[in-house]
Amino acid sequence: MATDTLKSTPGAGGATSGLRRLLLDNGALTALIVLVVALSALSGDFLTTDNLLNVGVQAAVTAVLAFGVTFVIVSAGIDLSVGSVAALSATVLAWSATSHGVPVVLAVVLSVATGIVAGLVNGFLIAYGKLPPFIATLAMLSVARGLSLVISGGSPIPFPDSVSHLGDTLGGWLPVPVLVMVVMGLAAAVVLGRTYIGRSMYAIGGNEEAARLSGLRVKKQKLAIYALSGLFAAVAGIVLASRLSSAQPQAADGYELDAIAAVVIGGASLAGGTGKASGTLIGALILAVLRNGLNLLNVSAFWQQVVIGVVIALAVLLDTVRRKAGATPVAAGTGGGKGKQAGTYALAAVVTVAVVGATSFLHSGSAASTAPRMGLSLSTLNNPFFVQIRAGAQAEAKKLGVDLTVTDAQNDASQQANQLQNFTSSGLGAIIVNPVDSDAAGNSVKAADKASIPVIAVDRGVNKATVNALVASDNIAGGELAAKTVAEKLGGKGRIVILQGQAGTSAARERAEGFAKGLKAYPGIQVLAQQPADFDRTKGLDVMSNLLQAHPDVQGVIAANDEMALGAVKALGSKAGRSVQVVGFDGTPDGLTAVKGGTLYASVAQQPSQLGRIAVDNALRAVRGQKVEPTVKVPVKVVTKDNVAGFSG
Repeated sequence: MATDTLKSTPGAGGATSGLRRLLLDNGALTALIVLVVALSALSGDFLTTDNLLNVGVQAAVTAVLAFGVTFVIVSAGIDLSVGSVAALSATVLAWSATSHGVPVVLAVVLSVATGIVAGLVNGFLIAYGKLPPFIATLAMLSVARGLSLVISGGSPIPFPDSVSHLGDTLGGWLPVPVLVMVVMGLAAAVVLGRTYIGRSMYAIGGNEEAARLSGLRVKKQKLAIYALSGLFAAVAGIVLASRLSSAQPQAADGYELDAIAAVVIGGASLAGGTGKASGTLIGALILAVLRNGLNLLNVSAFWQQVVIGVVIALAVLLDTVRRKAGATPVAAGTGGGKGKQAGTYALAAVVTVAVVGATSFLHSGSAASTAPRMGLSLSTLNNPFFVQIRAGAQAEAKKLGVDLTVTDAQNDASQQANQLQNFTSSGLGAIIVNPVDSDAAGNSVKAADKASIPVIAVDRGVNKATVNALVASDNIAGGELAAKTVAEKLGGKGRIVILQGQAGTSAARERAEGFAKGLKAYPGIQVLAQQPADFDRTKGLDVMSNLLQAHPDVQGVIAANDEMALGAVKALGSKAGRSVQVVGFDGTPDGLTAVKGGTLYASVAQQPSQLGRIAVDNALRAVRGQKVEPTVKVPVKVVTKDNVAGFSG
């Protein structure tokens, strides 16, 4: 009786139930609408044409990767290698076209073939080698990234100009990456909904054993599925490298997780059998909108990671609620419901436009802030050196009455390009950039120059673009000074090891060049080994521990930063400061404490707080139209136990 009453209740209750079902059936779309409306209300910079195009560009690479991952997840698999395959494919293109004179068209074919071959290897290991998809693709993640570093020698390779146009705009306003995203999305939708291989994906994901018993050649289908994933990864890598005007061996690091998140947020199940290209696109847009909005709202770079993780969890939770409520999303290719789905999207667009239009009135009458607005994009905040740059910049900004937004690129050149685009579209008075890579930042700085926004580079320069000023220490000169310091401490003779920075970064290359130059003056110094420890203390500990097994007679260590030096000190134990002299780089608080304690002999200090302060000061001068020196050098200084007490970074 109660059930009959509920079913027959007309009016508002039925309408509410219908709306609830509509929202549950389109959870990702609902989340995207809520995000757009909320950010439009919170930030007057969000709802501009330039910024919305930025969102599209920033979603493009993740979306293209995610379309390929959709094929794999629909078939109940997983592909953790797509980010590394994207980097490898781009590296092959740049290496073959620029270093070996291969015609660009053939180089593109080789790049795409590289992605397909990597996918085929994954598929073979899974289908015929019986390896779990997680293990097979995790192995390919490592292999592809390693090959990218081997081919490039750890350094970015300039991208051919004819291919770099993929990162440009058509007609001066429509970004090519957005067009590529749309084309690849349509291709993914056709594959899923209109082809035999697409129907096979759903069959395998729904019940692999049943698919096999029904006559489906599951092993061959898996080869094709992973090959498609590799192809899409190659296209994404080419688009990413085009935006950066260079193939970065460390590019797309961690993008596989974003791609998987986009697919799951879009409504696909990790258990297989469900998923759509349109849902994946919405998932990628949610991630891009969220990152863009958090940048515009000046949310702490550390909190951004927390917020993004929470949103991903909530999106999946909403999907779980939807499934328990009995919502049944239409799988691509099933035919029925396509008209209803298109109507839902059209209704969502109308509602979004109406609500966003209403929220725009919140900003129309607000008074503009009189404080100069600036943005500071740091390569990473996981290193004390850059944390000190931020502290110095924030202190100077507070003193001068400047509204400073700080972002963390997490050593990802693509993420930094997104942040710089956000700064440009927000119409900031000035931009301060500490490049992840000097070449990769060029296009973004050119865009800021075109918008007449002054740009100040700090610590590292920007290539192929004009900045108003470079505030930096000389990494090469600092490297020479470090080499001289350890050589003189050892009396011009001795055995040392060198801990290098993260492969592919300009700081690692320049400091290594300085070490080499400085040691040429001391032929009695023998370099036993040189190994990268990625500017990380834990890796410095591990690498130094390994080197001690092969070279227990080492007498000195040069590390490309204090973090690695402190790891080496830990590995050396009681030898540090006694039989083994360790020299670091940066002059971080922990490094200076170790110098004071005698375990670290010296640190080549760059005075990072001063770098931050001077960068903000010069940016404000540029905003006011005052003269700015093109190069402002902050001198490096060797800090030892003798002078550490009077040193301030």
